[in-house]
Amino acid sequence: MSFTVFLGNLPAWVTADDIKGWLTAENLVADAIKVIRNPETQESKGFAFIEAPNTEEMNAIIRRFDRAPLEDRLLRANPAQPARPKGQGRPPGGPGSSHGAPAGHGSGHGAHQGAEHRQPSARRNKKSAVKRGNENRGPQSSFAEELAKAL
Repeated sequence: MSFTVFLGNLPAWVTADDIKGWLTAENLVADAIKVIRNPETQESKGFAFIEAPNTEEMNAIIRRFDRAPLEDRLLRANPAQPARPKGQGRPPGGPGSSHGAPAGHGSGHGAHQGAEHRQPSARRNKKSAVKRGNENRGPQSSFAEELAKAL
């Protein structure tokens, strides 16, 4: 059984090491963390998958990070949807669309499948990352400040 958390609405600068630091600061455990990136540009797609060792840890991660403020956005955390076979897209307005979780669970092929329908959001993230630049990515919320202290 998989205990995978979808973590979405991440700023483009967030890395797996950042997420690991946040989890460590909260005394939470993850077996694996994968930030999903565009294979051509290596730019983050704005979401990640966190493999938890058990249901309790998965639920603790979701409770801590769902709707947590980071910069000018609220993070989304919920159980990852199972991977869909290649070629099958998610129907508009289908199950899980209100959570913003793309299909996939981070292990194996298809972990980034289903993100194509999020193009407008990806463009906004790209513009924000370019506008902010690396030097201006400092914490802007109390949650981000806590996380920065832990890193």
